[in-house]
Amino acid sequence: MTTPHTTDVSHIAPREKAEILSQALPYIRKFHGKTIVIKYGGNAMTDPVLQQDFAEDVVLLKLVGLNPVVVHGGGPQIEGLLSKLGKKGEFIQGMRVTDEETMEVVEWVLAGQVQQDIVGLINAAGGKAVGLTGRDGGMIRAKQLKVQDKDDPSKEHDIGQVGDIVSIDPSVVKALQDDQFIPVVSPIGFGEKNESYNINADVVAAKLATVLQAEKLLMLTNIRGVLDKAGELLTELTPRRIDELVADGTISGGMIPKIAGAIDAAKSGVNAVHIIDGRVPHAMLLEILTDQAYGTMISSR
Repeated sequence: MTTPHTTDVSHIAPREKAEILSQALPYIRKFHGKTIVIKYGGNAMTDPVLQQDFAEDVVLLKLVGLNPVVVHGGGPQIEGLLSKLGKKGEFIQGMRVTDEETMEVVEWVLAGQVQQDIVGLINAAGGKAVGLTGRDGGMIRAKQLKVQDKDDPSKEHDIGQVGDIVSIDPSVVKALQDDQFIPVVSPIGFGEKNESYNINADVVAAKLATVLQAEKLLMLTNIRGVLDKAGELLTELTPRRIDELVADGTISGGMIPKIAGAIDAAKSGVNAVHIIDGRVPHAMLLEILTDQAYGTMISSR
């Protein structure tokens, strides 16, 4: 019995298969040598079939001459371990409140379990992945993030060891890319006193895409993209339209930092930012190597 995620191509004639492959050629040529930053999250991280698809797609992109960089989250995995420890996760305006004990769990899950699972999957699919945190090569310097209250701008929320990026030094990522490795980055930064900070993975992906001058930033999610109040897909968004959607509550919660990061990246020179459905098998390949549009594209104007 086939799973819902399995794509059966056995019925496709050889000539049709060849035509499908040849259609990818212009995109391979266009993006050869370019960096693609991928925020990996949602069902794509938890469904075993989609995990395998993702790993194979990343390896294929590398083999045809692109430079994928993976930035991963791990919210459900963190929540799962906190629950086992009898500790309930608390969120303020989409941000996880992170005390010292929670930070230890975050580091163990992100820089340990989740990162090594992704590295292992990519390596098993024929790639050469290397796991990094913000400490490696002094990559992500951070400070404590204070969250402004959305209703009262004069009020700030202290959410513990949650970080705001001060700077990103991408030299370790570039060195790995030059040696044909695939960097897999956990969103953990460090402060002036060597303290650890949990940073929103969408924000890290967006900032890393900016400093690497990436061709594309792809954000894998659990939805088809950004939806309007009627549940219809918005295929392209501008900053002005996004402001309207935040104001009327269409965009809220955890989607806010994702969208904010996407806008910043688009304004800072990343050529295309896409929020795509990670539940679709091989969604990345369909987005990058075909003329089929998937999800929502964020433009800078």
